[in-house]
Amino acid sequence: MSRSVTAYLLLGSNLGDRAALLQAARAQLAATAGRVVVASALYETAAWGREDQPAFLNQALAVETSLSAEQLLEQCLAAERQAGRERLERWGSRTLDVDILFYGQEIIAQPGLAVPHPRLAERRFALVPLAEIVPSQWLSPLGPTVAELLAHCPDPLPVRRWPNE
Repeated sequence: MSRSVTAYLLLGSNLGDRAALLQAARAQLAATAGRVVVASALYETAAWGREDQPAFLNQALAVETSLSAEQLLEQCLAAERQAGRERLERWGSRTLDVDILFYGQEIIAQPGLAVPHPRLAERRFALVPLAEIVPSQWLSPLGPTVAELLAHCPDPLPVRRWPNE
């Protein structure tokens, strides 16, 4: 039997029924990737990277999984496909985006998979929901915690708890 790892994921959507898409993704990931241990609240955030698009809903999940990081990535991509995700442009609008932020304490650098997420420290929309569920998680064994990253995050875009969850 494989070992179990806690992975932290970020879900995001800015097209269609955003909350329903995130709910469906949570259910699909719980069925295919592992047990969802905890989920943050939903947060509405301004688009990052390309700001001329609708606001996102974002949510962080802690998932207990026996999948390898590569297998987990495949399940994340499958959830995106199930939600109708089309990759037309970098940082463009999307029905669903699922990022692996952390995979246990592992550091992974391979084509298509970098963990911890390489731009996490620059993105308030990822740090706020992640800090809600795991503020003391280390970015790396000698690096800052999620709460420390959030305190020093240069991203000025607002992140607000979504009132309609």
